[in-house]
Amino acid sequence: VQLQASGGGLVQAGESLRLSCKASGINFSISAMSWYRQAPGKQRELVATITSSGSTNYIDSVEGRFTISRDNARRTVSLQMSSLKPEDTAVYYCNTFYKLRDWWGQGTLVTVSS
Repeated sequence: VQLQASGGGLVQAGESLRLSCKASGINFSISAMSWYRQAPGKQRELVATITSSGSTNYIDSVEGRFTISRDNARRTVSLQMSSLKPEDTAVYYCNTFYKLRDWWGQGTLVTVSS
């Protein structure tokens, strides 16, 4: 299983950024996919999840600003982040639960300057 994340970078507050994660080695179309993030000195937290049927869930702090989506043909899950805030600064990880364990991408750094 491989999860290859991309799209991080340095942006100013209020700007947008799109993260992508390409999956291999899993039955992507039936797998729920998630994005987590870990800010410096903090625990990793779940940001958003999309189920195989396309249902989505978000943590309160990103509701209305972030959108998770999936493209089964491309085996890709994306996180569109808008109205970014400095507190969104973190390493973002793609995640799936497959064959009784969690799988993680390598992480992509998002830095939001004020």
